[in-house]
This record gives sequence, structure tokens and C-alpha cells, in this order.
Amino acid sequence: MNEIKEQFGDIDIYLFDQLLKGRFQSCKRVADLGCGKGRNLIYFLKNGHEVYGIDSNPDAIREVQSLAAGLNTKAATEQFIVGNIDRNLPFENGSFDLVICNAVLHFAKDKTHFEEMLKAAWSLLKPGGYLFARLATDIGIKNLVMPLPDGRFLLPDGSERYLLSVEMIAKYNLELNATAYEPLKTTVVDNLRSMTSWCLQKN
Repeated sequence: MNEIKEQFGDIDIYLFDQLLKGRFQSCKRVADLGCGKGRNLIYFLKNGHEVYGIDSNPDAIREVQSLAAGLNTKAATEQFIVGNIDRNLPFENGSFDLVICNAVLHFAKDKTHFEEMLKAAWSLLKPGGYLFARLATDIGIKNLVMPLPDGRFLLPDGSERYLLSVEMIAKYNLELNATAYEPLKTTVVDNLRSMTSWCLQKN
């Protein structure tokens, strides 16, 4: 158990699942949008991937810069920056094999903001590249959430989130011309919130 912890850290279990399946073996260049302190990047840093990250929290970026420097001598501090996920991302479009966007998209202020973040993430991918997104949805708790303005909802746990439905996800799959490389997987936590893994490959 300690060896697994050392190799993968506190990685999201659904991202861990994809690594165990060998899904991202050929992914050399990885971007984590909303990277926080880097909990999902330990494996990639340790195994020689070229890793980039962005987060709006300066303290988190300082920590992930330190983490990267300790795990991968090739990682430069300027690869991890303070910023927002929008059309002005300071990374080259079409240059990443894998983009991670874990527990970020549901903080959208409205539909326009959500689509800007989604399209920004998608634009970074090379053809054949993978998007791994995990976000709040109404799946399994549709009758328990309270609509608010701008596509946001009040969840039973007291939080406010921008939620997608199955139908909205299907619509975006078509608009992005994307292929789902994994079926939607949703965890309903004690009828308080619902988190879905949305896994797309760029055609």
C-alpha cells in the first residue's frame, strides 16, 4: 500500500483507473487545468511526462512548483502558473496528449462561462488526445436539486454548482466531435451530490 501511495499520491480514483488500464501510456505532454497542489500529477512527474498546470490559487501553484521540482528535474517552475481557465490560456493549442480538468468545470458562473472553459480545455488537445474531466451533474439526484439562475443549482449538501445532465453531455459530445473512451461513471454521495467522470478523445 505504501508503494502505491508513493507512486500515485492522492490521485483521483477514476484517473487512477485509467492509468491502470494503460489508457494514457502514450501521453507524453499533460496539462492539468485547476491543478491545485498537484495531487493528480505525481505519477506523471515521476514517470518523465512533460507536465503543465494552471490554478487560480497562488499558494497552490507554489506548492505544485515545489512538488514538481522535487519529483522531476526537467520540470520548470514556469510550467505551473497562476491563472484562470479561459480562451487566453497561456499554453499552445493542439499541443497536449492529455488534459485533466478535475472538479473544476462545475464552478462555472453560467452556460457561457462553462462553454468557454470546456472549449479552452478542448483546444489544447492534439488530434487523438484525451480529456479527463470529473464534474458535478444532476445524474441520480435530479429531483433533489433546486434550480438557480444561469444554469446553476443548489445541491442537497448546501453547495451551488453548474450542473450538466446526460442530455447536455451528449450534446457537447456531438458539438466537439468527440469519442467517449469510457462510459459515463457517476458516484452519488448519500444523495447529497453527484460526481461524473466524462472521458473524451479528440477525433
